[in-house]
Amino acid sequence: MKYQSYAYGQNHWDRDPDLHNVLRHYWPAYTDHKEQLGRFGALAGQEVYEVAYHVDHEAPPVLVMHDLDGNRVDRVRLAPAQTALLKELAPMNQPPYTGSTWHHHYALGYLVADPGLYCILTITNQTAYIIHKYAPERAEWKEKLLNGESWGATWMTEVQGGSDLGANSLKAVRHGDAWRLEGEKYFTSGAGLTDVAVVTARPEGAPAGPKGLALFLVSRLNRVGELNYRVRRLKDKSATRAVPSGEVEFPGSEAFLVGKAEGGIYYTLEVLTVSRLANAIAGIGIARKSHLEVLERVRRRRSFGRYLVDHPLVRRDLTDMAVRIAGGLALGFHAVDLFEKAWNERPPYTGRYHYARFLSHLAKNRTADHAAEVTRLGMELFGGLGFLEEYAVARWHREALITPIWEGPSNIQALDFLEAMHKKRAHEFFLAEFIPLLESVGTPEARAAARVIETTLTQLGNCNPEEAQWYAKDAVARLADTAQVALLYKLAETAGSRYAHLATLYAHRFLNGEEYPSWALERSEVWSV
Repeated sequence: MKYQSYAYGQNHWDRDPDLHNVLRHYWPAYTDHKEQLGRFGALAGQEVYEVAYHVDHEAPPVLVMHDLDGNRVDRVRLAPAQTALLKELAPMNQPPYTGSTWHHHYALGYLVADPGLYCILTITNQTAYIIHKYAPERAEWKEKLLNGESWGATWMTEVQGGSDLGANSLKAVRHGDAWRLEGEKYFTSGAGLTDVAVVTARPEGAPAGPKGLALFLVSRLNRVGELNYRVRRLKDKSATRAVPSGEVEFPGSEAFLVGKAEGGIYYTLEVLTVSRLANAIAGIGIARKSHLEVLERVRRRRSFGRYLVDHPLVRRDLTDMAVRIAGGLALGFHAVDLFEKAWNERPPYTGRYHYARFLSHLAKNRTADHAAEVTRLGMELFGGLGFLEEYAVARWHREALITPIWEGPSNIQALDFLEAMHKKRAHEFFLAEFIPLLESVGTPEARAAARVIETTLTQLGNCNPEEAQWYAKDAVARLADTAQVALLYKLAETAGSRYAHLATLYAHRFLNGEEYPSWALERSEVWSV
């Protein structure tokens, strides 16, 4: 990899002062975990690069459907290096359940970032989450999941509905002390690797729509030791190849109800919040990987008689990367911080929980935009080499393109945002937090951000339902942008004036629709990390 990547062999924890500053702001106890953070930073810069590239190019998961005796086993074969690395990364799921915080987990996830590997770890975390909160009788499964002895998954998507969970038709029938599932799931991450999955299904007689869904735990083997479901095939994906994704059939599969059947949709939305935050954090982590490649490239490559980094246009592009990454990182960890304060709540939730979910939609959606654009720009700054698959920067763009799709694309985030706004009044918490913060800053850019918040929410409040949907996607982006401006100003209080400059630049570009002011051209502390 040393011939294919500038960032390979570096400790990505040491190379990321933005991460240090954000953690100091939201999670001061990070200093007690520097050794682990440094170890994961080293893994991220070496083994993660080696394994992810190897799996992507040469050794994707392979579905083994039968054993030597002709029995269905439906198990994936992973490259030995991937198996070993996953075992080493597994402890990153433990912090929220062992006395630490979600900041801790997501900081480690940010360092790993690779969405294929991180997806396996995230869906395993989601499974542990459900057992921890709503199925404590399965504590033995949870311990194996957290120790890397077993792998979990969340299977919700069906071919007829996609993100429309209310269209799900997988049927659940009561059978003694368990249930039987009949039907299929169409997009199942972890297929063939998973030992126990969290599955949505509709109990017999339950109403149509999302509120008729219940949540179940389904193990790979039933209590008799037989294969409990079948993997029809694996998908051929453009990226995230480290995580096997497939189609799963449930021919009367044994399943165990989680909590109350009528609570299924609420439990489902909880685990979706966990993965939407992972999507946000990983998206910015992916952007950082591309950024690290570019920072080295522009200092090495000469063009038109000088190094790339000395050209104004290149500095403008570096500014764009720095602004997006810092803003997205601040927004992502602010959403994590709100979730940390509310995640132990159960239905019916307080306004604090609804606000945490509200902000997760803003963070997931906007960080995905940033990830796609930063990695695209990274390819462009490498020129023709950026389009060659043999080098690292091209893969990071392919990997980034899943982040706008996973866990609900932008249209779904916009619809869920509207639900949290109109039914839960979560936007009132947003107003109460960000308007005073921006007013206290007092710069023209901060005042402009406050006006954008008020006008955006007023417009949505005055719309009929159809019009509100029309404007919702833009509103999600606009509110996320105002939050990033505010949070960067807030970060400047503890991390220095660089973040106030980044806030000002963010406002000019994304709120005012202007080009970045040229005063940033000579401020290397803004565009160079």
